[in-house]
Amino acid sequence: MMGFIIRGGNLPCPLVLQQLNNLSDDKIEYQIRDRLSFMRFLGLELEDRVPDAKTVWLFREQLKILNLLDILFTRFHEQLAGHGYVARNGQMIDATFVEVPRQRNTREENAFIKAGAITQAWPHYVHMSATPGTT
Repeated sequence: MMGFIIRGGNLPCPLVLQQLNNLSDDKIEYQIRDRLSFMRFLGLELEDRVPDAKTVWLFREQLKILNLLDILFTRFHEQLAGHGYVARNGQMIDATFVEVPRQRNTREENAFIKAGAITQAWPHYVHMSATPGTT
């Protein structure tokens, strides 16, 4: 049987990462190269070769032919459950929050701004209304 030589023997770990993160063959190759956590999970060092998309596909197909793919994932989930964990399929997304400036002017203030007028409440911003080069 084809496999990945990883510390501890031939393990189908890329398939586990692929299933848990809902990744295509190309995406799992990219994510293994990109994420240190994936490399650590696979027992790879930075200088180690990463399985490419074709290798992952061939390995999964070989497991299907041998009717081992379902057995593999059944045993994997049993092991997790035995330790009190439940693996759920997910999808990797970037959920970075970025603060953006918020407009705090009222409609009336916006009308003044559009008209080029300055209200009495903004005397300290008078320099902002000047044409560049005139102050």
